[in-house]
Amino acid sequence: MRATTTVCELFQLTAARHAERVALRTRGGELEITWQEYGQRVRALAAGLASLGLARGDTLALMLVSRPEFHLVDTAVLHLGAVPFSLYNSSSAEQIEYLLNDSGARIVVTEQTFVELIERVRADCPAIEHVFVVGTPSFMDIQLRGDPSFDFDARWREVQPDDLLTLIYTSGTTGPPKGVQITHANYLAELRAFDGIAEFAPGRVVSYFPMAHIAERVVSHYNAIAYGHTVTCCPDPRQVIAYLPEVRPTFFFAVPRIWEKLKAALEGRPGDAAELRELIGLDRAEHALVGAAPSSVEVLEFFHSLGIEVLEVWGLSEVTGLATANRPGRAKLGTVGQAATGVELRLADDGEVLVRGGIVMAGYRNAPEKTAEAIDSDGWFRTGDVGTLDDDGYLRIVDRKKEIIINVAGENMSPANIEARIKSSSPLIGQACVIGDRRPYNVALIVLEADAAAAFAQRSGLEGRSVVALAHERAVIDEIAAAVERANVRLSRPEQIKKFLVLDVEWEPAGDELTPTLKLRRRPIERKYADEIEALYMQSNTSTS
Repeated sequence: MRATTTVCELFQLTAARHAERVALRTRGGELEITWQEYGQRVRALAAGLASLGLARGDTLALMLVSRPEFHLVDTAVLHLGAVPFSLYNSSSAEQIEYLLNDSGARIVVTEQTFVELIERVRADCPAIEHVFVVGTPSFMDIQLRGDPSFDFDARWREVQPDDLLTLIYTSGTTGPPKGVQITHANYLAELRAFDGIAEFAPGRVVSYFPMAHIAERVVSHYNAIAYGHTVTCCPDPRQVIAYLPEVRPTFFFAVPRIWEKLKAALEGRPGDAAELRELIGLDRAEHALVGAAPSSVEVLEFFHSLGIEVLEVWGLSEVTGLATANRPGRAKLGTVGQAATGVELRLADDGEVLVRGGIVMAGYRNAPEKTAEAIDSDGWFRTGDVGTLDDDGYLRIVDRKKEIIINVAGENMSPANIEARIKSSSPLIGQACVIGDRRPYNVALIVLEADAAAAFAQRSGLEGRSVVALAHERAVIDEIAAAVERANVRLSRPEQIKKFLVLDVEWEPAGDELTPTLKLRRRPIERKYADEIEALYMQSNTSTS
């Protein structure tokens, strides 16, 4: 493949090379769009949006579930040199208003489910000129309203490598989100970073994670454009496991919780490794990646034993997704691999991981001071993650820089790694938050995983009880206690959980306790459950509900 300078050029090459291959589809093949049709629809949408005044540098917001229209609109927008970006579907009205104003979005494309939210804030977002709802006549009209004289090819050829490709709003645990500005050149550098991990061969992927997350945008949108993948859209992320047997993806990226669920579904099943791979639909997976949160070595070992080489990778929005990766045949479990192709990696004096290379963002939107704090004069991006490097250059992430537990004895511990160990000890555990900073020992707040809890209830004669009710059942508490003990066996004495509380609540993405990407909001959790935490430290017993 000859060198390309923009995603527009990459798309045009792929659409021509794989014209008859299906590019976008829905489950069961109810809708299928070939690369040729994809190209035609992009051309028509771009002309229509241009007629509405969308120009180079303008922004367009998308608030959609995973569906073909996302890919069509996003790709059309970037061909105009404009900037498409996604809103998390779990966003509140206040969050939507902030992001629309910070981005300066002129157009919003959404679907009926989210119209009320968008309209609620529209009056306070003066830059918005149009709101289009997928499936309505006004949306279909975009493709018909373009000026016949519009020179689509000239327009996309004007797009430059340093033009913005998208905005990724980080879901920080405190303060408003920051708009990470990703350029066309950033993604092309990220594409080169995949060398040795995935080859330039058309395959199959499932798109299920929010497109507001850098991992999903890279894996199932931009990489699909680069490789010529067939993308199957899964509108409900909770259903992704059910999609795998039909799609038989050749490339599958998932967060640790998905791999944990797959492991739980397979444990105790009869059959050899090949049968089990086929059962979950990963028998044709050439590349399987895990990232976005700490992974359990036990889970990785389980899949490696089945012949599915799940490779742990690491990165952030600010480095266009992936910065390090374990390579096929050379994985060191428990690490996130070595620096990707074209990426420089080093540790600061305090252990913070620094990254330099073409994958580093152009900066935070409307925040030059924060950009200067994050990227030094030599181009090194301060990731905020603390790590160690071994003699072979394999990186091990210890924790977020500000999330290290230091107990009263001065022991340094990673809450994220302890939590990963706890969650992998039982499918019943959906979330675990470890507390212990400046404390004599560690305690944990535990939230049940709804599907696993329902299955446990069925097996235990507790049918019909809600997750809230199950949190008080002795059988559930005993099972969690046994799981915590299993985790403790694998933890150092200072890391071990001495007491825990099973909360009778569910933690939702973008709620008080979790970010939209399912990261713990530690300080808000500690504030919200301060009484429960203090009660744990006052008790003499080791488990409760």
